[in-house]
Amino acid sequence: MMNGQGYYSITELTNEFGITTRTLRFYESEKLLNPEREGRKRLYSSRDRARLILILRGKRLGFSLAEIREIIEMYDLAPGEDGQIRRLLECIAKHRAQLKAKRQDIDDILLEMSEVEAVAAGRLGELRKFSSKLSLSEKR
Repeated sequence: MMNGQGYYSITELTNEFGITTRTLRFYESEKLLNPEREGRKRLYSSRDRARLILILRGKRLGFSLAEIREIIEMYDLAPGEDGQIRRLLECIAKHRAQLKAKRQDIDDILLEMSEVEAVAAGRLGELRKFSSKLSLSEKR
């Protein structure tokens, strides 16, 4: 909730987005956010809030901080929003390809686990049969 002067406090943003003050200060130290100061108090503008939304979305999508910074900063530089959107699409394509490769690796590992599990369970069954036959012959 924006205060009467059009700014957000650090507490308001951390509560709204479920992040820590340390996280917010980190983004500030990385020059991704630029709050105004009123003494020791940080005042975040609507622009800072919008940037924070983009940062958190980028992190959820697996983008590096460098990629996020590049995309955000492109908005104010030529070719502006057009270039920003094209770069965003490139990053999405790159990360999508990486995730698909990881998913394929996981699927391959799960299949191999199933195969090993089936062989191990089969061998365990053979050992139990053999063990029970030995027990019967010893009782005779």
